[in-house]
Amino acid sequence: MNDNFPRGTICIEDLEIGMARHLQKEITDRDIELFAEVSTDRNPVHLDDSYAQDTIFEGRIAHGMLTAGLISAVIGEQLPGHGTIYMGQSLKFMAPVRPGDVVRAEVTVLTIDYGKRRVTLDCRCTVGDMTVLKGEATVLAPSRKFD
Repeated sequence: MNDNFPRGTICIEDLEIGMARHLQKEITDRDIELFAEVSTDRNPVHLDDSYAQDTIFEGRIAHGMLTAGLISAVIGEQLPGHGTIYMGQSLKFMAPVRPGDVVRAEVTVLTIDYGKRRVTLDCRCTVGDMTVLKGEATVLAPSRKFD
């Protein structure tokens, strides 16, 4: 995994509009198998080459929520980071992610409500130049006042 910043916490008092963080991860067969085991989503489009070949994807794809989980990793580990509470997430899946794809998950601060400690984040996953997932998250950011 390739992070652009150390893991930890950025308190709401230190957040700024436009602040961004990302990570990159290659999606492996093992990732897909483990996600299927944990989620119990064993749809053969994710796990069975011959089945998946006959679908509109013409091959196996990763679970969409596995890709979305990378957004969660950026939010929970980098921006705002440790202590962040998810309040909501919208997602639009734009293109499939395949085993071997390197996904870049990026989160950017759109709005900050300091009084309520709420932050809206633009969320995006790309494979190369192609956007595979986009959406927005609303989170409750950690604050030094409560540490």
